Amino acid sequence: MNTARSLDHVGIAGADLGALAASFERLGFALTPLARHSGRRTQEGPVVPFGTGNHCAMLRDGYLELIAVVDPEAFTHSLEFSLARYAGLHIVALGMDDEEANLARMRAAGIDIPGIAYLERPVDDADPSGPQARFARLILPDAPEGRIFLIRHLTPEAIWQERFLSHPNRAVALAELVLVSASPAETAARLSRLAGLPVSPDEAGGFALTLPRGRVRMLPAEALPHVFPGVAIPSLPFIAGITLLTDDGSEAITRLLAERRIPHRALPTGLLVDPEAAGGAAILFRAGHTFINAHGA
Repeated sequence: MNTARSLDHVGIAGADLGALAASFERLGFALTPLARHSGRRTQEGPVVPFGTGNHCAMLRDGYLELIAVVDPEAFTHSLEFSLARYAGLHIVALGMDDEEANLARMRAAGIDIPGIAYLERPVDDADPSGPQARFARLILPDAPEGRIFLIRHLTPEAIWQERFLSHPNRAVALAELVLVSASPAETAARLSRLAGLPVSPDEAGGFALTLPRGRVRMLPAEALPHVFPGVAIPSLPFIAGITLLTDDGSEAITRLLAERRIPHRALPTGLLVDPEAAGGAAILFRAGHTFINAHGA
């Protein structure tokens, strides 16, 4: 298959990985251990440690990556420049099945992409000889919206382990992402070319990229209050927030937010957590069923 198939994961960036992880644990996420990225700086170069590290909240479908610079002397993917704009969502990864077929399609569409970028990391830095997570990525070059790419998990069993998939807040799936742009049509055209799929008009204005699993909404600034009321726009483009599905009618997250006095508001569409409580990302928890799990976890 040479098109995107899912909203695989999003990346929430912060200046302090420990503080970011603590915020998400307070929101009821069980996080994976600290892991540092590594990869090749060039197509034929050696694998070297990068300057970024992460914790992840693995869901039955998709996941959240919490990322920060852990070694400023190493290669950081310019994460510090993204953080200079705002702390929050800066990474959007769409799942794919075949990197070679998608690379050929993207080049045929005129996207100037040098090739397949590989990334790897241990599942746990404290256990470097343990399971290694490896990925193949096709990165959309020069995307002003953030770091946007197609990804295939070469070792899905390494990170979709059963021990990582149960969360006190009962989140089970990454369903939707909202991106705000000064020119939604240009953003939609870029993401459509990356995904190899058409976009359609969004009900709030702008456009939507509907994937076999998940959706990316690309909205004008004036539409954001209708989707995420009260969320301020620090600068454009802005990856504003996500929707997560819960498998218990959102009973656990309702109770948790109240008990811990986490700022949020009840909307007709679900429970919206304030970005200040979630590393700069608006998170809407909505009752729903998980998608079909394609990872075998």
